[in-house]
Amino acid sequence: MRYRLSCRLLTYAACVALLAQTPQEVYERYRVWFTKLPPAVQRGGEADVEARYRDYLKQQGLTPSAIDAEVGIIRQQGKRLEVDLWNRVLTAEHPRFNTNPNAFLVEMAKDRKPGKALDVGMGQGRNAIWLAQQGWDVTGFDPAEQAVAAARATAAKLGVKITTEIKGYEDFDFGESRWDLVLLSYVGGREMNKTVIRSLKPGGIVVIEAFHRDATKSASIGAAVVFDSAELPALFSDLRVIRYEEPVTATDFGLKNARVVRYCGEKP
Repeated sequence: MRYRLSCRLLTYAACVALLAQTPQEVYERYRVWFTKLPPAVQRGGEADVEARYRDYLKQQGLTPSAIDAEVGIIRQQGKRLEVDLWNRVLTAEHPRFNTNPNAFLVEMAKDRKPGKALDVGMGQGRNAIWLAQQGWDVTGFDPAEQAVAAARATAAKLGVKITTEIKGYEDFDFGESRWDLVLLSYVGGREMNKTVIRSLKPGGIVVIEAFHRDATKSASIGAAVVFDSAELPALFSDLRVIRYEEPVTATDFGLKNARVVRYCGEKP
């Protein structure tokens, strides 16, 4: 359904600009622009980012009213639109991501005694289900409710038990000394490092795979899942490094060769 907003509130030019786009198209334009910003700007305050985006839209020829309307959509609907985007990606008939368990997770978990595992941003459950099949007591969460529903259905079909919640990391209760393994597979980690460390049991591990900054030279990638060289060991400096590497390999998302970061750390 095309976006409809009362033209009594906007100039004619602003109405024309909005009626030509869905809210998702408005958000996608912002998302592509944002991923091209320098890292320091991406991590800056919301007010600064918004001011820069207003300048960008002005350079594209939008009127002040049209700019206000687009920024309003991003402010009011951005979180929901991001979830809708990932619902489509993660439940696509022809997925453009690896539907098998993450290879680094498999390597790091295979020789460990199963315990309580947390899959942050579980998506359609590829990693949570694999862990459950290996005997782990698995909890996973993701705000993309359609992806979580798909994970539940697959787990039921395969006869494995997983506990799921439809939440973002801001709302999920990680707890303290609760997990033997926490997985962050292409979901970030920078903004929740202290929370994850606190949530690990002594001897528990965190397993992370994400994109290296080099990967952004040939693709537009969200800032949260992009890390600089040696950034992850510094972020998780309270843990003992079990493995850290920055190989060029087939990525789980995009399915193309690119540089990634892989980190596994253990809580003393």
